[in-house]
Amino acid sequence: MTQALTPTLYIVATPIGNLNDITLRAIDTLKQVEFIAAEDTRHTRRLLSHFEIETSVISFHDYSSEESARKLLERIVSGDNCALVSDAGTPLISDPGYRLVSLAPEYGVTVSPIPGACALIAGLSAAGLPSDRFCFEGFLPAKPLQRQKRLASLASETRTLVFYEAPHRIEALLLDMQAEFGEQREVVLGRELTKTFETITRGSLSELIEFTSADSNQRRGEFVVMVTGENNVQLFDDKAKDTFRLLNEELPPKKAAKIAAQIHGVNAKDIYQWSLTKNS
Repeated sequence: MTQALTPTLYIVATPIGNLNDITLRAIDTLKQVEFIAAEDTRHTRRLLSHFEIETSVISFHDYSSEESARKLLERIVSGDNCALVSDAGTPLISDPGYRLVSLAPEYGVTVSPIPGACALIAGLSAAGLPSDRFCFEGFLPAKPLQRQKRLASLASETRTLVFYEAPHRIEALLLDMQAEFGEQREVVLGRELTKTFETITRGSLSELIEFTSADSNQRRGEFVVMVTGENNVQLFDDKAKDTFRLLNEELPPKKAAKIAAQIHGVNAKDIYQWSLTKNS
């Protein structure tokens, strides 16, 4: 890395697990900047120590104030270039940094990305799901009702859906997905990607709920959860359609859809939406 001619904030991706995934350019950048802004200074110092990088580190995270961001940018303007890092992966991808980067143009600070590891991309590349178009939702709300509402709003999304989730909420997330997407929707769980106990598991929501329930080890670690889009999976078979048609002769569509869904173990919303678009 050559010395920047203009004040520069480098957005540096760091490994998500395997330290060997750091890039040569990232190491070079972290060595040459005047200081590093880190989500957790203790975590980052361990990474720097491993690669014998002696650059000073300051704290900058999601709870840092706008005043802190402005002071950091003023330091960059004064001549001290900075590298922003998160605990793992690419900063700003469900990690801190948005406020800082959004203010940079106001100070005439150039923002330069140093690409590398990202759990979102690593998971998607190995999932075997359509990846030409995808929708990244990051971490869903922790509160059940808010999470369920968000999932309900995504039930008809045609792009592959990608989420991050923590181990203590993975079971609740899968159960909520089953309720909103239907138990046959295909999903891929990427667990502990690039780490020693990495697993990538594919199946229907009902299968993966059973899989994670049966083995407590599969509920540990950090998760990338990838769900096929609504139009990329057969939501229910012809038997469910036939049942709906028979019920709909005597019952309103929503009631018929609910009963047909209970009989065949599928999502009532899927049957009802199908009834609106198909000639039943």
